[in-house]
Amino acid sequence: MIKAGIIGATGYAGAELVRLLSAHPEVEIAFLGSRSFDGQEFSSIFRDLAGVADEKCSNMSLKEMALGADVVFTATPQGFSSSEMDEEILENAKVIDLSGDFRLKDPAVFEKWYGIPQGAPQFLDEAVYGLCEIWRDEIKAPGVRLVANPGCFTTCSILTAWPAAAEGLIDTDTLVIDGKSGVSGAGRGAKVQNLFCEVNESVKGYGLGNHRHTPEIEEQLSCAAGKPVTVSFTPYLVPMERGILISEYASMRPGATGDDFAAAYEKYYGGEEFVRLLPEGVSPETRWVKGTNTIEIGFKTDPRTGRVILLGAIDNLVKGAAGQAVQNMNLLFGLPEGMGLHR
Repeated sequence: MIKAGIIGATGYAGAELVRLLSAHPEVEIAFLGSRSFDGQEFSSIFRDLAGVADEKCSNMSLKEMALGADVVFTATPQGFSSSEMDEEILENAKVIDLSGDFRLKDPAVFEKWYGIPQGAPQFLDEAVYGLCEIWRDEIKAPGVRLVANPGCFTTCSILTAWPAAAEGLIDTDTLVIDGKSGVSGAGRGAKVQNLFCEVNESVKGYGLGNHRHTPEIEEQLSCAAGKPVTVSFTPYLVPMERGILISEYASMRPGATGDDFAAAYEKYYGGEEFVRLLPEGVSPETRWVKGTNTIEIGFKTDPRTGRVILLGAIDNLVKGAAGQAVQNMNLLFGLPEGMGLHR
Protein backbone atom coordinates (compact mmCIF):
# COMPACT_ATOMS: atom_id res chain seq x y z
CA MET A 1 0.00 0.00 0.00
CA ILE A 2 1.10 3.54 -0.76
CA LYS A 3 1.24 5.64 2.40
CA ALA A 4 -0.06 9.11 1.65
CA GLY A 5 0.05 12.34 3.60
CA ILE A 6 -1.95 15.49 2.89
CA ILE A 7 -0.92 18.92 4.09
CA GLY A 8 -3.89 21.26 3.93
CA ALA A 9 -6.33 18.38 4.29
CA THR A 10 -9.17 20.55 5.57
CA GLY A 11 -9.29 22.93 2.60
CA TYR A 12 -11.63 22.22 -0.29
CA ALA A 13 -9.00 20.56 -2.47
CA GLY A 14 -7.52 18.72 0.51
CA ALA A 15 -10.90 17.36 1.55
CA GLU A 16 -11.52 16.19 -2.02
CA LEU A 17 -8.18 14.38 -1.87
CA VAL A 18 -9.25 12.66 1.35
CA ARG A 19 -12.49 11.56 -0.30
CA LEU A 20 -10.73 10.14 -3.34
CA LEU A 21 -7.81 8.52 -1.54
CA SER A 22 -10.08 6.93 1.08
CA ALA A 23 -11.63 4.87 -1.71
CA HIS A 24 -8.38 4.16 -3.55
CA PRO A 25 -7.56 0.43 -3.38
CA GLU A 26 -3.78 0.96 -3.23
CA VAL A 27 -3.58 3.87 -0.79
CA GLU A 28 -3.52 4.24 2.97
CA ILE A 29 -3.93 7.79 4.27
CA ALA A 30 -1.21 7.98 6.91
CA PHE A 31 -1.30 11.67 7.80
CA LEU A 32 -3.85 14.47 7.65
CA GLY A 33 -2.14 17.81 8.06
CA SER A 34 -4.05 20.90 9.15
CA ARG A 35 -2.88 23.97 11.01
CA SER A 36 -6.40 25.28 11.67
CA PHE A 37 -7.86 22.00 12.98
CA ASP A 38 -4.88 20.50 14.78
CA GLY A 39 -6.01 17.65 17.07
CA GLN A 40 -9.55 17.42 15.68
CA GLU A 41 -10.96 14.33 13.99
CA PHE A 42 -11.29 14.90 10.28
CA SER A 43 -14.82 13.47 10.22
CA SER A 44 -15.93 16.07 12.78
CA ILE A 45 -15.11 18.74 10.19
CA PHE A 46 -16.46 16.88 7.15
CA ARG A 47 -19.24 14.65 8.50
CA ASP A 48 -19.90 13.06 5.12
CA LEU A 49 -16.66 11.10 5.71
CA ALA A 50 -17.64 9.81 9.17
CA GLY A 51 -16.50 6.22 9.47
CA VAL A 52 -14.22 6.71 6.48
CA ALA A 53 -11.72 9.32 7.65
CA ASP A 54 -11.88 9.54 11.43
CA GLU A 55 -8.16 10.18 11.97
CA LYS A 56 -7.09 13.28 13.84
CA CYS A 57 -5.53 16.17 11.99
CA SER A 58 -2.03 17.23 12.94
CA ASN A 59 -0.11 20.43 12.39
CA MET A 60 3.02 18.65 11.23
CA SER A 61 5.69 19.96 8.90
CA LEU A 62 6.30 18.75 5.38
CA LYS A 63 9.61 17.29 6.50
CA GLU A 64 7.98 15.34 9.34
CA MET A 65 5.28 13.99 7.07
CA ALA A 66 7.76 12.92 4.40
CA LEU A 67 9.57 10.71 6.93
CA GLY A 68 6.56 8.39 7.19
CA ALA A 69 4.85 8.75 3.81
CA ASP A 70 5.56 7.51 0.31
CA VAL A 71 3.83 10.52 -1.22
CA VAL A 72 2.84 13.87 0.22
CA PHE A 73 0.18 16.09 -1.32
CA THR A 74 0.56 19.78 -0.49
CA ALA A 75 -2.81 21.47 -0.86
CA THR A 76 -1.50 24.71 0.55
CA PRO A 77 -1.41 28.45 -0.17
CA GLN A 78 1.21 29.80 -2.56
CA GLY A 79 4.66 30.01 -1.01
CA PHE A 80 4.33 27.25 1.59
CA SER A 81 5.72 24.32 -0.40
CA SER A 82 8.72 26.16 -1.80
CA SER A 83 9.56 27.61 1.61
CA GLU A 84 9.64 24.11 3.15
CA MET A 85 11.11 22.07 0.30
CA ASP A 86 14.59 20.61 0.64
CA GLU A 87 16.61 17.63 -0.55
CA GLU A 88 15.85 15.55 2.54
CA ILE A 89 12.12 15.75 1.90
CA LEU A 90 12.47 14.58 -1.69
CA GLU A 91 14.82 11.77 -0.69
CA ASN A 92 12.14 10.40 1.63
CA ALA A 93 8.90 10.91 -0.31
CA LYS A 94 7.48 12.01 -3.63
CA VAL A 95 5.69 15.35 -3.46
CA ILE A 96 2.67 16.40 -5.52
CA ASP A 97 2.25 20.13 -5.01
CA LEU A 98 -1.22 21.55 -5.65
CA SER A 99 -0.11 25.16 -5.23
CA GLY A 100 1.52 27.21 -7.95
CA ASP A 101 5.00 27.12 -6.40
CA PHE A 102 6.68 24.83 -8.94
CA ARG A 103 4.62 25.33 -12.10
CA LEU A 104 6.64 28.16 -13.62
CA LYS A 105 10.24 27.48 -14.62
CA ASP A 106 11.50 31.05 -14.14
CA PRO A 107 11.56 32.22 -10.49
CA ALA A 108 11.53 35.86 -11.62
CA VAL A 109 8.26 35.27 -13.49
CA PHE A 110 6.82 33.59 -10.39
CA GLU A 111 7.76 36.54 -8.18
CA LYS A 112 6.35 39.05 -10.68
CA TRP A 113 2.93 37.37 -10.86
CA TYR A 114 2.59 35.99 -7.33
CA GLY A 115 4.22 38.86 -5.46
CA ILE A 116 6.40 36.59 -3.33
CA PRO A 117 9.82 35.00 -3.91
CA GLN A 118 10.02 31.41 -5.14
CA GLY A 119 11.57 29.76 -2.09
CA ALA A 120 13.24 26.73 -3.72
CA PRO A 121 14.40 27.63 -7.23
CA GLN A 122 16.91 24.77 -7.16
CA PHE A 123 14.03 22.32 -7.68
CA LEU A 124 12.28 24.09 -10.58
CA ASP A 125 14.17 22.22 -13.28
CA GLU A 126 13.29 18.81 -11.87
CA ALA A 127 9.64 19.61 -11.11
CA VAL A 128 7.43 17.99 -13.76
CA TYR A 129 4.31 19.82 -14.85
CA GLY A 130 1.53 17.41 -13.95
CA LEU A 131 -0.86 17.75 -16.86
CA CYS A 132 -1.18 14.04 -17.49
CA GLU A 133 -2.73 14.12 -20.96
CA ILE A 134 0.22 16.18 -22.24
CA TRP A 135 3.23 15.24 -20.09
CA ARG A 136 2.39 11.62 -19.20
CA ASP A 137 5.76 10.16 -20.22
CA GLU A 138 7.65 12.80 -18.26
CA ILE A 139 5.55 12.26 -15.13
CA LYS A 140 6.03 8.50 -15.04
CA ALA A 141 9.73 8.60 -15.93
CA PRO A 142 12.03 6.87 -13.41
CA GLY A 143 13.29 9.06 -10.61
CA VAL A 144 10.60 11.75 -10.71
CA ARG A 145 10.20 13.14 -7.19
CA LEU A 146 8.30 16.40 -7.55
CA VAL A 147 5.14 17.08 -9.58
CA ALA A 148 3.65 20.54 -10.01
CA ASN A 149 -0.07 19.80 -10.13
CA PRO A 150 -1.83 22.34 -12.41
CA GLY A 151 -4.72 24.38 -11.13
CA CYS A 152 -8.27 24.58 -12.40
CA PHE A 153 -8.21 27.52 -14.81
CA THR A 154 -4.88 26.40 -16.26
CA THR A 155 -5.88 22.75 -16.69
CA CYS A 156 -9.06 23.64 -18.54
CA SER A 157 -7.53 26.46 -20.59
CA ILE A 158 -4.48 24.49 -21.71
CA LEU A 159 -6.24 21.23 -22.55
CA THR A 160 -8.96 23.08 -24.43
CA ALA A 161 -6.48 24.93 -26.68
CA TRP A 162 -3.56 22.48 -26.95
CA PRO A 163 -4.48 20.52 -30.13
CA ALA A 164 -5.51 23.65 -32.01
CA ALA A 165 -2.26 25.40 -31.05
CA ALA A 166 -0.07 22.35 -31.67
CA GLU A 167 -1.53 21.73 -35.13
CA GLY A 168 -1.34 25.38 -36.17
CA LEU A 169 -5.09 25.67 -36.63
CA ILE A 170 -5.28 29.00 -34.81
CA ASP A 171 -3.31 32.22 -34.75
CA THR A 172 -2.15 32.09 -31.13
CA ASP A 173 -1.44 35.84 -31.19
CA THR A 174 -5.22 36.37 -31.26
CA LEU A 175 -6.12 33.96 -28.45
CA VAL A 176 -8.54 35.36 -25.86
CA ILE A 177 -9.59 33.20 -22.88
CA ASP A 178 -12.68 33.74 -20.75
CA GLY A 179 -12.96 31.59 -17.62
CA LYS A 180 -15.90 31.19 -15.27
CA SER A 181 -15.39 29.55 -11.87
CA GLY A 182 -17.49 28.35 -8.97
CA VAL A 183 -16.80 29.90 -5.58
CA SER A 184 -14.91 26.88 -4.19
CA GLY A 185 -12.08 27.81 -6.57
CA ALA A 186 -11.24 30.69 -4.23
CA GLY A 187 -10.51 28.32 -1.34
CA ARG A 188 -12.14 27.73 2.04
CA GLY A 189 -10.76 30.78 3.83
CA ALA A 190 -13.26 33.37 5.06
CA LYS A 191 -13.27 36.31 2.63
CA VAL A 192 -15.94 38.96 2.42
CA GLN A 193 -16.01 38.91 -1.39
CA ASN A 194 -16.86 35.20 -1.33
CA LEU A 195 -19.77 35.35 1.12
CA PHE A 196 -23.13 34.12 -0.15
CA CYS A 197 -24.69 37.59 -0.15
CA GLU A 198 -21.74 38.93 -2.15
CA VAL A 199 -21.79 36.34 -4.94
CA ASN A 200 -25.42 35.21 -5.18
CA GLU A 201 -27.30 36.53 -8.23
CA SER A 202 -24.15 38.20 -9.55
CA VAL A 203 -21.23 37.56 -11.91
CA LYS A 204 -18.00 39.53 -11.76
CA GLY A 205 -14.60 39.56 -13.39
CA TYR A 206 -11.43 39.74 -11.35
CA GLY A 207 -7.65 39.64 -11.77
CA LEU A 208 -8.18 41.82 -14.82
CA GLY A 209 -5.06 41.67 -16.96
CA ASN A 210 -2.91 40.29 -14.16
CA HIS A 211 -4.33 36.97 -13.02
CA ARG A 212 -1.52 34.75 -11.73
CA HIS A 213 -2.50 31.80 -13.93
CA THR A 214 -1.82 33.80 -17.11
CA PRO A 215 1.94 33.07 -17.40
CA GLU A 216 1.32 29.38 -16.71
CA ILE A 217 -1.16 29.16 -19.58
CA GLU A 218 1.26 31.05 -21.82
CA GLU A 219 4.24 28.88 -20.89
CA GLN A 220 2.41 25.65 -21.64
CA LEU A 221 0.72 26.81 -24.85
CA SER A 222 4.11 28.07 -26.04
CA CYS A 223 5.26 24.45 -25.78
CA ALA A 224 2.27 23.38 -27.85
CA ALA A 225 2.73 26.02 -30.53
CA GLY A 226 6.52 25.83 -30.63
CA LYS A 227 6.78 29.61 -30.29
CA PRO A 228 6.03 32.24 -27.61
CA VAL A 229 2.31 32.63 -26.93
CA THR A 230 0.69 35.63 -25.26
CA VAL A 231 -2.96 35.43 -24.26
CA SER A 232 -5.63 37.71 -22.85
CA PHE A 233 -7.19 35.90 -19.88
CA THR A 234 -10.11 37.12 -17.81
CA PRO A 235 -11.63 34.96 -15.02
CA TYR A 236 -15.14 35.43 -13.68
CA LEU A 237 -16.71 34.35 -10.40
CA VAL A 238 -20.16 32.84 -10.83
CA PRO A 239 -22.64 31.88 -8.10
CA MET A 240 -22.21 28.13 -8.10
CA GLU A 241 -20.36 25.82 -5.74
CA ARG A 242 -17.95 24.16 -8.15
CA GLY A 243 -17.07 23.97 -11.81
CA ILE A 244 -15.02 25.74 -14.49
CA LEU A 245 -16.21 26.75 -17.95
CA ILE A 246 -13.58 28.06 -20.34
CA SER A 247 -14.43 29.87 -23.60
CA GLU A 248 -11.52 30.61 -25.94
CA TYR A 249 -11.63 32.70 -29.11
CA ALA A 250 -8.98 32.86 -31.85
CA SER A 251 -8.60 33.52 -35.55
CA MET A 252 -8.46 30.32 -37.59
CA ARG A 253 -5.73 29.39 -40.03
CA PRO A 254 -6.98 30.36 -43.51
CA GLY A 255 -8.84 27.44 -45.02
CA ALA A 256 -9.26 25.57 -41.72
CA THR A 257 -12.55 23.73 -41.35
CA GLY A 258 -14.55 22.06 -38.64
CA ASP A 259 -13.30 18.71 -39.86
CA ASP A 260 -9.72 19.88 -39.31
CA PHE A 261 -10.46 20.78 -35.70
CA ALA A 262 -12.33 17.53 -35.08
CA ALA A 263 -9.41 15.55 -36.48
CA ALA A 264 -6.86 17.44 -34.38
CA TYR A 265 -8.74 16.87 -31.13
CA GLU A 266 -9.27 13.22 -31.96
CA LYS A 267 -5.53 12.87 -32.69
CA TYR A 268 -4.52 14.20 -29.28
CA TYR A 269 -7.37 13.04 -27.07
CA GLY A 270 -9.16 10.23 -28.88
CA GLY A 271 -7.83 7.56 -26.55
CA GLU A 272 -7.85 9.62 -23.36
CA GLU A 273 -9.72 8.21 -20.39
CA PHE A 274 -10.67 11.57 -18.93
CA VAL A 275 -11.37 13.65 -22.04
CA ARG A 276 -14.88 13.74 -23.53
CA LEU A 277 -14.94 15.25 -27.02
CA LEU A 278 -18.22 16.77 -28.15
CA PRO A 279 -19.50 17.20 -31.72
CA GLU A 280 -19.03 20.63 -33.29
CA GLY A 281 -21.54 23.11 -31.97
CA VAL A 282 -22.29 21.22 -28.73
CA SER A 283 -21.25 23.22 -25.67
CA PRO A 284 -19.72 21.60 -22.57
CA GLU A 285 -21.64 22.06 -19.32
CA THR A 286 -20.28 22.06 -15.79
CA ARG A 287 -23.13 19.89 -14.52
CA TRP A 288 -21.99 16.97 -16.70
CA VAL A 289 -18.50 16.91 -15.20
CA LYS A 290 -19.36 17.69 -11.57
CA GLY A 291 -17.67 15.23 -9.20
CA THR A 292 -15.66 13.65 -12.03
CA ASN A 293 -12.08 13.80 -13.28
CA THR A 294 -13.34 14.41 -16.82
CA ILE A 295 -12.93 17.43 -19.07
CA GLU A 296 -15.55 18.05 -21.74
CA ILE A 297 -14.24 19.85 -24.82
CA GLY A 298 -16.25 21.32 -27.68
CA PHE A 299 -15.73 23.80 -30.50
CA LYS A 300 -17.57 25.85 -33.09
CA THR A 301 -15.99 27.29 -36.21
CA ASP A 302 -17.35 30.62 -37.42
CA PRO A 303 -16.61 31.13 -41.15
CA ARG A 304 -18.30 34.53 -41.05
CA THR A 305 -15.66 35.99 -38.73
CA GLY A 306 -12.85 33.56 -39.50
CA ARG A 307 -12.66 32.66 -35.83
CA VAL A 308 -13.19 29.53 -33.76
CA ILE A 309 -14.76 29.15 -30.34
CA LEU A 310 -13.08 26.48 -28.17
CA LEU A 311 -14.88 25.40 -25.00
CA GLY A 312 -13.95 23.27 -22.00
CA ALA A 313 -15.59 22.32 -18.71
CA ILE A 314 -14.17 20.62 -15.62
CA ASP A 315 -14.89 20.21 -11.93
CA ASN A 316 -12.37 22.59 -10.38
CA LEU A 317 -11.92 20.43 -7.28
CA VAL A 318 -11.42 17.15 -9.15
CA LYS A 319 -9.79 17.49 -12.58
CA GLY A 320 -8.73 20.98 -11.54
CA ALA A 321 -7.09 19.86 -8.29
CA ALA A 322 -7.48 16.63 -6.30
CA GLY A 323 -8.46 14.22 -9.08
CA GLN A 324 -5.59 15.32 -11.24
CA ALA A 325 -3.27 14.91 -8.24
CA VAL A 326 -4.43 11.30 -7.83
CA GLN A 327 -3.98 10.77 -11.57
CA ASN A 328 -0.40 12.01 -11.17
CA MET A 329 0.16 9.73 -8.18
CA ASN A 330 -1.04 6.73 -10.17
CA LEU A 331 1.48 7.53 -12.90
CA LEU A 332 4.30 8.05 -10.41
CA PHE A 333 3.73 4.67 -8.79
CA GLY A 334 3.06 2.66 -11.94
CA LEU A 335 -0.65 2.13 -11.25
CA PRO A 336 -3.47 2.26 -13.80
CA GLU A 337 -3.96 5.95 -14.45
CA GLY A 338 -7.66 5.96 -13.67
CA MET A 339 -7.48 3.91 -10.49
CA GLY A 340 -9.64 5.43 -7.76
CA LEU A 341 -11.08 8.07 -10.08
CA HIS A 342 -14.24 6.44 -11.39
CA ARG A 343 -17.55 6.77 -9.60
